[in-house]
Amino acid sequence: MTARPSRWRHKMAAVPEVEESLLASDRASDGKTTGWQGRHRSLFQRRGIPTRVATFMTLAVLAIGYQCEPERSHAWGQYSPYFKVHSEISSDVPPQCHVAFAQILSRHGARDPTVSKTFAYSQVIKKIKSKVRNFEGDFAFLASYSYTLGADQLTEFGKQEMLNSGRAFFSRYEDLAKNLLPFVRASGQRRVVESAQGFNEGFHRAKTAAAGTEDKEYPYNVTVISEAAGSNNTLDHGLCTAFEASDIGSIAQSTYASVFTPSITARLNANLPNANLTFPEAILIMDLCPFETVASSSSTPSPFCALFTPTEWKQYDYYQTLGKYYGYGPGNPLGPTQGVGFVNELVARLTGKPVVDHTSVNGTLDTNPNTFPLGRSLYADFGHDNDMTAVFAALGLYNSTFSLSTTHMMTVEEMHGNSAAWTVPFAARAYFEKLQCEGEEEELVRVLMNGRVLSLESCGADALGRCTLGRFVGSLSFAQAGGNWNQCFKRSG
Repeated sequence: MTARPSRWRHKMAAVPEVEESLLASDRASDGKTTGWQGRHRSLFQRRGIPTRVATFMTLAVLAIGYQCEPERSHAWGQYSPYFKVHSEISSDVPPQCHVAFAQILSRHGARDPTVSKTFAYSQVIKKIKSKVRNFEGDFAFLASYSYTLGADQLTEFGKQEMLNSGRAFFSRYEDLAKNLLPFVRASGQRRVVESAQGFNEGFHRAKTAAAGTEDKEYPYNVTVISEAAGSNNTLDHGLCTAFEASDIGSIAQSTYASVFTPSITARLNANLPNANLTFPEAILIMDLCPFETVASSSSTPSPFCALFTPTEWKQYDYYQTLGKYYGYGPGNPLGPTQGVGFVNELVARLTGKPVVDHTSVNGTLDTNPNTFPLGRSLYADFGHDNDMTAVFAALGLYNSTFSLSTTHMMTVEEMHGNSAAWTVPFAARAYFEKLQCEGEEEELVRVLMNGRVLSLESCGADALGRCTLGRFVGSLSFAQAGGNWNQCFKRSG
């Protein structure tokens, strides 16, 4: 399988497993905006909108993320492209306040399926093509369809998502960012490192455009934390053996799949005679919708998407949410514990004090001011959806969410926004802000999840969703005590 060339070249720190060939530049020499944002700009201009206005409208599109067929694309679980989630509380910096500290915890951009999934998808398509003679109606496209997706790597769409994220981070925190650089870390998988690089490039482009001068500090450093077996890494789980053996998430998904997939499978089999698709295969076909979309050169929804109704996509999002909730979140006794290490790092950054942790923190890196500096105002960390889910659980961000049913679908509102699509889509952005406000003796903390301000109920949030720094840190006793890490290595029986 041929690997896609990387678009970014960056200075690297602690990256023995990342080959230089993977970091080669593939940047367009003419500086044109590419990807779906470029097509939006072209569309605006074809309609007679002036270039300057078209650019402004394009940036507005970037700020809200992917908006094609939102009734479907915003319900693809963790495979949804990034989109800005509606916030009941204004996400603007409140009057008489300024941001003194900002941390982004980001998922990598849109990617191809994993190796195991790409094999499963190719097999189900092979099965359909070998058994079905005629493809009609919405299924007619399958007559000429061939499965060509790769495995594990960022798509061009995913790379553009990360450029957009870097631009958005600079724009939101420009008062800090015009004079400071974020300290950037990435978990060691190639797509995560490349996502961090893309973010850096987007930040750099925005900074250069704002200043109108050369950015001599670019390319920026990326500190990479190894994902090798046995490595301590707060951005990638793998140490807690009892957790790694858990199948609670997959059991929850299987239970709900038996509820929502029978009618879908029956309809697919009625339109694909002799295919004899199973419930799990029906879900594989649903998966192809987001993966083909983010791999498409046009970034428009794949024909697979129209095979399912908006209601079925909500059920699909709920199915994926169950995998996160019971696999890595509060529904798994050891799920939140996998996020404890990062939470303790966040506390250290917010308070300017050394990390105190005995779980997944890498002590070699976190005691070195070059690889874990304190006293910075901007930080950016890049990892995976599962680990972000565990971090959010360790922080108690969704403590008000009741246990999720495995026999009927709960709405996003009933889950208080704790759906996979709203929390960990591709290129997800969780912002942790520390505010200094007039009339307040203590700094205030607030959290934005993909643009949505979360009310920090566990520490007595005010009307704007904020807690004082002391109350926020005080609410994190679970993480500060190490969660349930002592249960990670107990032998059963």
